[in-house]
Amino acid sequence: MHILLTRPLEDCSEMILKFQSLGHQVSHLPLIRIEKVNYEVINFSEYGGIVFTSANAVKFLSTEKIDKNIKCYCVGNTTEKKARSFGFQNTIAAEGNVTNLKELIIQSYETKNKELLYISGETISVDLDQQLLSAGFKIKRIVNYKVNHNQKFDEKFVNELKSNMPDMVYVYSQNSALSFLNFIKIYQTQTLWMNTNLMCISEKTSSILNEIKWKKIFLFNPGEEEFLLYKI
Repeated sequence: MHILLTRPLEDCSEMILKFQSLGHQVSHLPLIRIEKVNYEVINFSEYGGIVFTSANAVKFLSTEKIDKNIKCYCVGNTTEKKARSFGFQNTIAAEGNVTNLKELIIQSYETKNKELLYISGETISVDLDQQLLSAGFKIKRIVNYKVNHNQKFDEKFVNELKSNMPDMVYVYSQNSALSFLNFIKIYQTQTLWMNTNLMCISEKTSSILNEIKWKKIFLFNPGEEEFLLYKI
């Protein structure tokens, strides 16, 4: 099977090796670049818990002055794994989407009088902080990274892709979906994806690519990528 992965290399290198070890052909088309954003000095002692909706939020946070036993809410297993690698001990993960994360916080965060710290990227698909404020929580959002869209791609790679279209493509965010749609139009491949299965992290992500004709569209949570191989 020919699989196209679209995340930055550092976020999918393990998956590339895993799929290759299973005998699949893997192509890599990095659609976005993640960059750190300077943010205000944080007094971590003011907060009763930290919320992460991506591994990048963990990666670009200065954690030297944080009590690693602080309650740490993660959107999914990949983010929790990243938090653990940075020394956080008291972690809890939702099932890979923000709605589940919100419910998890509502059910398990007991010190409502102490503010939550929400670390995120510049662009978010769900206004988690506003929803938690509406539910009676105190929460502060701090942006510590942003996404830039890749505009130029290797012509040789593009030509090889056109001659051997993938059976599956994984898209992990609305930003990536926008970049992917741009890529498809720039290189005039709109009619070449009819036999490709599109795997998207959410309905909002897939809706961006609905104007392209796909074989099938599947929604998935991070960690389910290998399982999806057996669904098609």
